[in-house]
Amino acid sequence: MLGVFAFLIGCSNQRPTPAAKPEPLTGVALVVAQKVNVPDGVEAVGTVRAAQTSQVAGQMMGTIVEIRVHEGDRVEVGQVLATIDDSQPRASVEQRTAATLAAQKEQTAADTEFALADSTFKRYQQLFDKKSVSPQEFDEMKARRTSAEARREMAVAEQAQAEAALTQARNSLSYTRIRAPFAGVITEKKADVGTMATPGLPLFTVEDTRRYRLEATVDERDISIVRVGQRVPVTLDAFGGVEFQGKVAQIVPAADPASRTFVVKIELPVDPRQRSGLFGRARISRGERTALLVPRSAIVERGQLQGVYLVDSVGEVSLSYITLGQTLGAQVEVLSGLREGERLVAAPGERELAGKQVAAVKP
Repeated sequence: MLGVFAFLIGCSNQRPTPAAKPEPLTGVALVVAQKVNVPDGVEAVGTVRAAQTSQVAGQMMGTIVEIRVHEGDRVEVGQVLATIDDSQPRASVEQRTAATLAAQKEQTAADTEFALADSTFKRYQQLFDKKSVSPQEFDEMKARRTSAEARREMAVAEQAQAEAALTQARNSLSYTRIRAPFAGVITEKKADVGTMATPGLPLFTVEDTRRYRLEATVDERDISIVRVGQRVPVTLDAFGGVEFQGKVAQIVPAADPASRTFVVKIELPVDPRQRSGLFGRARISRGERTALLVPRSAIVERGQLQGVYLVDSVGEVSLSYITLGQTLGAQVEVLSGLREGERLVAAPGERELAGKQVAAVKP
């Protein structure tokens, strides 16, 4: 019992160990989280494409014997891109030309015969009126004139048919020259010498490089805020975020049933750096909304998480993880994890500040 009493007396004489004071921080700048009005809108992503693109195909079947252009070549409207073996169409043109000449001679002979028969008939008409020829002789002359007229009409029809066949043969011959539909650049070549060209089979892709569009997708819930002629800021990742002022040129009226999105075609200003296939973003305005903003410099990264260092009323620092929204210049939107009016370290850098205490605050 005496030992226990001595132990209790010893314990009562011990002083509690004071808690360690937080490490003081000096020269730390703070900012206050504030809500402000910011532009509200929808970000629509898409791909840059030429405003005019053509898949050039042949109009007749045949073996390609010459390719005159390659990818990257600039072409003019009507320029020959490739040629198809023209031996058969050329022979057809020569045959139809000969047939047309023969038809022309046949018509000339028929015209001469009709002119003679017509003048003879008129003379017999006068003689018949004077009772100088018999009715039988007059009828014979009349029949000759009718026969000559029918032959002339047949010759005219045959010549028209021959000329139509010649025109068709010449068209077929022209189809052996595959031409550029407009001025532009060859972006794809799908055939080589020896390839069998068939009608409708694409051989080249030609793009008009003077005008480009961003073809972006917009969700069906947001399509109501888009209108033709609307000005839309566009950024292309390949240009480091440089902003272009685009204009909505077309809204495809049918939605994709799989994604429930509409395609919006946004005309881009002329820029020689633009190319088909670039990734772009369009910002379609909804008006304004209220957002809680903090400087981007206040954000600290912890793996896949983002946070800020909060400073309480007595200056103690703690790390609070947050959810970020849109980036607006030097500031970023905070969706959750932070309240308006809370103080936070403006630029912590790579320092570990949790558990420390701000001793002095820069104004």
